[in-house]
Amino acid sequence: MSIDTVVFDVGKVLVEWDPRHLYRRLIPDAAAMERFLEEVCPPAWNLEQDRGRPWAAAIAERIALFPRHAPLIRAFREQWHEMLTGPVPGSLEVLDALRARGVPLHAITNYAADTFAESVTRFPVLRDAFHDLVVSGAECVVKPDAAIYRLLLDRNGLAAERCLFIDDSHANVRGAEAVGMAAHQFRDAPGLAAALRGFGLL
Repeated sequence: MSIDTVVFDVGKVLVEWDPRHLYRRLIPDAAAMERFLEEVCPPAWNLEQDRGRPWAAAIAERIALFPRHAPLIRAFREQWHEMLTGPVPGSLEVLDALRARGVPLHAITNYAADTFAESVTRFPVLRDAFHDLVVSGAECVVKPDAAIYRLLLDRNGLAAERCLFIDDSHANVRGAEAVGMAAHQFRDAPGLAAALRGFGLL
C-alpha cells in the first residue's frame, strides 16, 4: 500500500525547543549547565510531565532532592517559554507544501498539556494544520509506547501502513515502525523534503 498520510512530531521538528536556550542565560558556565540538565532537571524527569504529571509535583520533587537549586528548578516551568524559540528552519514551509497538496496531516507529540496550549497560542499552525493531534500530557501516555501511535490510528480510522511518521528521536521512530508505520528520523528540513519526495508526497 502506498503512503498517503503524514504524522508529525512537534518539538525539534516543527518548533525549536531546548532547555539550553533558557539555561545558557541562567547558568553561564557550559559544563555546570550541562550537569544541571543531566542531574537536576534531566530529560527523564521532564518526560513525566509529558506523561501528565502536574508541574507542581514535579518541581516539588526536584527541590526536595536539590534544595540549593530551587530557583533554577522553578525556572524550568516559570520561564519555560524561553526554551521555545521559534520554528525549525524550513519545516513550516514543508508543512505548508504538504497542506497545499491536500496530504492528510496528523501529529503525535510528547508535550505537557499546559505548555502545549501555550505553544499553540504562539504558533497557531499547531492548531490549524492537523486533522488530529495527540498530546501525550492529555492522554497520559508517551512515545515510544505503542499505545500512543495506536490511539491516533484508531481514533482516525488510519491504516498504519499508509502513514509516514516523522520524529527527531530514533526511539520514537522505532516505536512507530513497531506498529507498522513507515518512519523518517528528522535531522533538517531539506532531508525531510527529500524523504517526502521519495514517497511521492511532494
